[in-house]
Amino acid sequence: MSVSAELQNITAKLSVKNVCKTYESAQGKVDALKDVSLNIGEGEFVCLVGPSGCGKSTLLNLVAGLDMPDSGEILVEDTQVKGPGRDRMVMFQEHALFPWLDVIGNVLFGLRLKPNLTEPERKEVAMFYLHLVGLEKFAKASIHELSGGMRQRVALARSLAPNPRILLMDETFGALDALTREQLYGEIQQIWEKRKKTILFVTHNIREAVCLGDRVILFSPHPGRIIKKFDIDLPRPRDINDPALTSYAHEITSYLKNQFGKDIAE
Repeated sequence: MSVSAELQNITAKLSVKNVCKTYESAQGKVDALKDVSLNIGEGEFVCLVGPSGCGKSTLLNLVAGLDMPDSGEILVEDTQVKGPGRDRMVMFQEHALFPWLDVIGNVLFGLRLKPNLTEPERKEVAMFYLHLVGLEKFAKASIHELSGGMRQRVALARSLAPNPRILLMDETFGALDALTREQLYGEIQQIWEKRKKTILFVTHNIREAVCLGDRVILFSPHPGRIIKKFDIDLPRPRDINDPALTSYAHEITSYLKNQFGKDIAE
């Protein structure tokens, strides 16, 4: 199999239909999600935004197949999600890299689950994605030698290398400093433009969501439900300090304040 064949885009479409999820707590049952429905098209970058406890990460876990909804269904290309699969990869806030493996070893880890690739082909694909994230010169470096931003780039390369249909990102840049985050905003947009992956991105940061997303989906808490969808009609690449982007973020923030008060919108 050629690398070009392995790296070709895969049609992706995600449908969330009337999904509900309830958890037991010390105070009784908590409705994490209530009748959530959402359609995401092929190659779309969609950001989920809302206050803590609104069900954003719960929805991401359900799409990943790490948990099951109490009712409703989640479909990828008309196939119901019933558990984890190679068509969906999750990237968390913490990079979760293996410290005993070097950089390329971490990227190769997921590729070893693809039996149709030979070892030289796996290494070629891994180096392609390390080049894509600008780390090809660090392939043999140890994880502890890397900065926080570099570790997140390795995690991104590891998530992209198996060529998933959908990339699920949960507060991926939340633990990084502001300068590193701003640099990665530009890089993730460039990578998205090149690979056109379908991305579902969870964040508390409204400006981050506007900077990255084609759409921003706003959640309310208790129970978690979608209350508003914003289309972000701005050219790419986007600069998080662009006044036009700030205007969109202000509109979303104002909507949150009007719905739930000042504290919950900050």
